[in-house]
Amino acid sequence: MANINLLPWRDWERERRQKEFLGLVAAVLCLAVLLVVGFVTYLNMSIEGQKGRNTFLSTEISVLDTKIAEIQNLRAQREDLLARMRVINELQGNRPVIVRVFDEMVQTLAKGVHYQKLQMTGSSLTVSGVAESNNRISTLMRNLDGSDWFAQPNLKGIKEAPSNSVYGQQASTFDLSFIQTNPNEVMAENP
Repeated sequence: MANINLLPWRDWERERRQKEFLGLVAAVLCLAVLLVVGFVTYLNMSIEGQKGRNTFLSTEISVLDTKIAEIQNLRAQREDLLARMRVINELQGNRPVIVRVFDEMVQTLAKGVHYQKLQMTGSSLTVSGVAESNNRISTLMRNLDGSDWFAQPNLKGIKEAPSNSVYGQQASTFDLSFIQTNPNEVMAENP
């Protein structure tokens, strides 16, 4: 058998493989570092991009909030103007009604009765006056009840006033309340 010494060749091969292995490990480490750095850079860029989008959305939201506040202000002004217009229209519509109420007050006034005080609260009227006799007050109440413009006459109080110089011994003072109605509205509600 031949005497061959393979020991240096094995050492050389082992060194070559070890260098190759270390080279591969170094290459894999470099690649891993590059991948980590690239991934971190990508994440930072994504975060910055999202921050930019968030900033843009925040500014747009603040612009929209100011527009919404402006719209709400305009709606409040619109409602205020509509309420004013309703009041004006109501006053314009009620203008002839007041004249008609006073005309009807004169037409329902019984002979021998004088009004001293007239007060209107909403649609309720309160009258204080002097009458020649209690019969005149009841005639006034019948006239008010028969009117299309007045309803529910209610005598609150009656007192004798014999010292009245105009009507004499049988004179009476009275307090009367009744409600003002509008026959045109009643007809509109019940066609």
